[in-house]
Amino acid sequence: MPDEHRSNIGAPPRDGEAAPVRRARAANPATDAALVGVFAALIAVLTFAPPIPVGNAGVPITLQTLGVALAGLTLGPWRGAAAAGLYAALGLLGLPILAGFTGGLGALAGPSAGYLLSFPVTALVTGLIARGVLRRTSAGWWVPLLFVAAAAGSVLVNHPMGIVGMMINMELSFGEAFLADIVFWPGDLAKSLVGAAAAALIHRAFPDLLVRRR
Repeated sequence: MPDEHRSNIGAPPRDGEAAPVRRARAANPATDAALVGVFAALIAVLTFAPPIPVGNAGVPITLQTLGVALAGLTLGPWRGAAAAGLYAALGLLGLPILAGFTGGLGALAGPSAGYLLSFPVTALVTGLIARGVLRRTSAGWWVPLLFVAAAAGSVLVNHPMGIVGMMINMELSFGEAFLADIVFWPGDLAKSLVGAAAAALIHRAFPDLLVRRR
């Protein structure tokens, strides 16, 4: 075959030709691990804000869920879930980073056990929706749609698992556990909005953070 008809696949672009734009970036395990560690630490730091006791169930209002939402909204599904899972695992292993400066497996017998165990799945669901939002919409829509992503993770995962945890550990009926849980909804929706606004700013500053990776 004559040289001029051979495939140019893999050859550098000729003068005047535009190089192909790659929206995907190569995976960087070291960077990913660092981001997971940073966001796990962020969730732990937010836990140190004084908890606000509400209701009779013994489950306080904390800022943990804001950190979990930020992990999913910022890092995406898998890294976000890893960050939330790392935080939960370290707390269950005994580090005093759970609500009320507690730690250890005893938390699994407490009223907040379902909420704690939901964190990785909550970040996963939030991250899946956030990734779709960031890839398919313009920046002007990011805050409201990322709010939907964070609220979906909270409503579909965090609250149902929290209710189940209270039903098991406190021997409450579904109705009693639901009434104990519903007092957290206004605060969680407010935290979802704050998380969405913060994540939108982060993604404007670092637009490659959640692009499709090969």
